[in-house]
Amino acid sequence: MRNRANKTFFSIFLLIFLCLKAFSAGVSVTDAAGKLDLDISWDPLSQELIFMKNNSQVSCKIGESLIIFDNEKADFTPPPYQKDGLTFISGEMYKKLETFFAVPQKEENYRVGVILIDPGHGGKDPGCVGSYVENKKTFVLYEKDIALKVSLDLYKMLKKAYPDKKILLTRNKDVYPTLEDRVNMANSVKLKKNESILYVSIHVNASLSSKAAGFEVWYLPPEYRREVVDKKTVPKEIHSILNSMMEEEFTMESILMAQNILDGLDAQIGKKSPNRGIRENQWFVVRNVKMPSVLIELGFISNKTEIKLLNSPDYLKKCSLGIYNGLSAFISNFENN
Repeated sequence: MRNRANKTFFSIFLLIFLCLKAFSAGVSVTDAAGKLDLDISWDPLSQELIFMKNNSQVSCKIGESLIIFDNEKADFTPPPYQKDGLTFISGEMYKKLETFFAVPQKEENYRVGVILIDPGHGGKDPGCVGSYVENKKTFVLYEKDIALKVSLDLYKMLKKAYPDKKILLTRNKDVYPTLEDRVNMANSVKLKKNESILYVSIHVNASLSSKAAGFEVWYLPPEYRREVVDKKTVPKEIHSILNSMMEEEFTMESILMAQNILDGLDAQIGKKSPNRGIRENQWFVVRNVKMPSVLIELGFISNKTEIKLLNSPDYLKKCSLGIYNGLSAFISNFENN
């Protein structure tokens, strides 16, 4: 009787063990996505893996046990891992994915809700200054004025094209908001769920070399570390990981926005001004706003050819149109993908 009880106990224990082992066994990411009808996003640099369906997502990283649901709720599971060139998740994580995505999700597309245009300098700060003589008349140009003209034209285009979005300016006349004022204005904008804000700073360049010419778009270097997620809004256990994920997301979006704007400018003014590409720098505004951000340099006021172009209303309208087309392309891609 005792032996039979022992055998029964052993059989039950073995069954439970085998079930647990099967449950905890790895499931390949491709198999999991196929069975649950999920889309996958994989970033080999950050080792971040994202499962997506109906505008909901679950993100995780190779070797880390934290998983995050819709950038809000967090949980822990055995970490994803790689073996023989494949990526696996645990059976436990598979079950969590199955449960999460089984709940009907409200169809809410991610969208750009706000675009903040920042005309550089203003008021007591003229920015770069240049001059030239034509027909015995001296023309003096100030960066602050050029940036404002282009920004106001861009503002009108965006307002007309996107009546459902907030289009904001850090200044609409010749006044001087400090750099801190501009950053605070951007970071204090209230967004709805699934909304994003874009920050576009517009400037004109200058150089000690009169030969320097061309337009360029700047973004924050990917390796620059900053806090983009308020510690008060998420549990401290997940803040660093969630902040890292959002940093990477903002960086990627900033690079894409910069490239789209550069392409837009190239199509409009590329035959008259050299394309200097997209570049990295830790400008004060782009490193302190908590959103995708770029800084545009429209041309060199110190160049004898470009300064005349920058004094042409038609040329400045082409600059505005180039930026607008670039932003439109980025927004379309952001909202539809």
